[in-house]
Amino acid sequence: MARSESKSLFTADLIFPAIGDAFRKLNPRELIRNPVMFTTAVVAVLLTVLLIVGSDGLAAGFKIQLVLWLWLTVLFGTFAEALAEGRGKAQAASLRAAKAELTAKRLKGDGLGSDRYHEVPASALKRGDVVLVQTGDLIPSDGEVILGVASVNEAAITGESAPVIREAGGDRSAVTAGTRVISDEIRVRVTVDPGQGFLDRMIALVEGAERQKTPNEIALTLLLVGLTVIFLIAVSTIPAFATYAGGSVPVSILAALLITLIPTTIAALLSAIGIAGMDRLVRFNVLAKSGRAVEAAGDIDVLLLDKTGTITVGDRQATEFRPVGGIDVTELAEAALLASLADETPEGRSIVVLAREKFGFTRVTLPEEARIIPFTAQTRISGVDTGGRTIQKGAVQAILRANPGAGETAAATELRRLTDEIARAGGTPLAVAVDGRLLGAIFLKDIVKAGIRERFGELRTMGIRTVMITGDNPLTAASIAAEAGVDDFLAEATPEDKLALIRKEQQGGRLVAMCGDGTNDAPALAQADVGVAMNTGTQAAREAGNMVDLDSDPTKLIEIVGLGKQLLMTRGALTTFSVANDVAKYFAIIPAMFVALYPGLGVLNVMKLATPESAILSAIIFNALIIPLLVPLALKGVKYKPMGAGPLLARNLAVYGLGGLIAPFIGIKLIDLAVGGLGLA
Repeated sequence: MARSESKSLFTADLIFPAIGDAFRKLNPRELIRNPVMFTTAVVAVLLTVLLIVGSDGLAAGFKIQLVLWLWLTVLFGTFAEALAEGRGKAQAASLRAAKAELTAKRLKGDGLGSDRYHEVPASALKRGDVVLVQTGDLIPSDGEVILGVASVNEAAITGESAPVIREAGGDRSAVTAGTRVISDEIRVRVTVDPGQGFLDRMIALVEGAERQKTPNEIALTLLLVGLTVIFLIAVSTIPAFATYAGGSVPVSILAALLITLIPTTIAALLSAIGIAGMDRLVRFNVLAKSGRAVEAAGDIDVLLLDKTGTITVGDRQATEFRPVGGIDVTELAEAALLASLADETPEGRSIVVLAREKFGFTRVTLPEEARIIPFTAQTRISGVDTGGRTIQKGAVQAILRANPGAGETAAATELRRLTDEIARAGGTPLAVAVDGRLLGAIFLKDIVKAGIRERFGELRTMGIRTVMITGDNPLTAASIAAEAGVDDFLAEATPEDKLALIRKEQQGGRLVAMCGDGTNDAPALAQADVGVAMNTGTQAAREAGNMVDLDSDPTKLIEIVGLGKQLLMTRGALTTFSVANDVAKYFAIIPAMFVALYPGLGVLNVMKLATPESAILSAIIFNALIIPLLVPLALKGVKYKPMGAGPLLARNLAVYGLGGLIAPFIGIKLIDLAVGGLGLA
């Protein structure tokens, strides 16, 4: 799925379908969900009836223009929502096409005891079914690998062409419908019900079909309804004042005046802003289960991040060999190299690279008779038996336990001192021994990602406190935390510790975000206000979080916070503009409209609008045109810059508040000149 925002908002393949959808959204059952635009439509219907009846004494040409612009106001509002939804229609179409192609090789029983299968449509699969997926097959449904290991191309979902490994067990067992196995075969247990998979959720999300209003939107809608009621009451009192002054105001004028004063601008754009915010998240390859989660991301106070893969690059690198007293560093490097030649882990490969580059062991290889000592979780040691020698490499305590005679020597004391130094420096020590003789330690260093310190500085500017979570000892954790620039850290963290920390922060009135991928992260993901689960993670983690990162990039949590803040900023900025806009329109047109009844208002007619009819028509035209002019801003979002709440409010008031006050005076005056020059009123 494309991540790019570069596609124009106004291409033919977006505009023409949105125009048709705008007319379909005039259905009263849909329109009533937006009370302000529904009120505008009711007024448009009323003026249409008065135009046909022709009983209020106004010129037919003038009333036709009022009716036309009122209906355009409603259509511009529905068009903005339709255009926002339309941006996801192409994505939904491609996803539907991928879903339609899916077939499954459903196995009998538990799927482990037989290779016999029946081909069925993917839509016929139920939770608990087991399917066989072979090289070249599309994975038919979301599930977990229960047997085998395979390379999977997830480009159809994430947009990334590099294949990933999926295997049974661990935290990389989850697979997604629509992705393709490109090597080997796996057996997958279906973990979702029909119509509830990721493809289905993404289709519904990008189309806006299941988008529910968030608490923020509901509160803002209630505010807009309240303002509409206030202006309705205010306008309804005008006939009495007109009668008292010995005149009258036609119903068409009163109805049009009401529409110019109520907050139609933000009401027309409110839904589009929310849909576009969700769309931006999808284009960033993050699936949010609700709009509430996106909004919560914009209000986050505390950000919890795993160390490995988030703050560090994920793979520790060998950076130095430190021999104990009396041992030559070359001897240590050669032993470490031999112990690591068969070690295919990133750490093992980095030891080989360091030994060859720094000490020139480019031609050293394992002899044919060498016996590999594989690493196990029980021994925590790997190595090799070669030439009558046993070379061991592993955790310091594991090496000492495996060689009881070495534990009480001066070399052991020296080794402990070296490993303490490495830990204080933020590294991880590996001990090396040959035939029970301690040679020294390998300094494995967690490499902090480039630029991460600056990014945490940006979060600090936004008022967000960052906490690093790691299973490392406190010394190592403190060193990495200082290098990365996080505000705090939690060392030797267990799932219970993570959960307790989140609850503690929430009890202090703060909103908390965290990311995770394992089953042990599920309780904390469910407890956090914003829980981002990795797509590569377990089903438990993906179900517990309220967002899923399809790229499985933990650092993206920082961008998610920015996207959430951009959504809230866009809504706040356009609300500020709309309210200021309504205030300006009130002072711009009221004096011109009623100067004939109340000559004293002439001093307030600073814009010198030509006639009352010209004033109301100019305001109605401006009211309609400002909506499509703001559609690009609503869809792209206000550009976000990290700053505190105070400076942000000041900027909003200066740019959008002041802009909302000035724009109507300029716009209405220019339209009034055009209306007068063309003789339209």
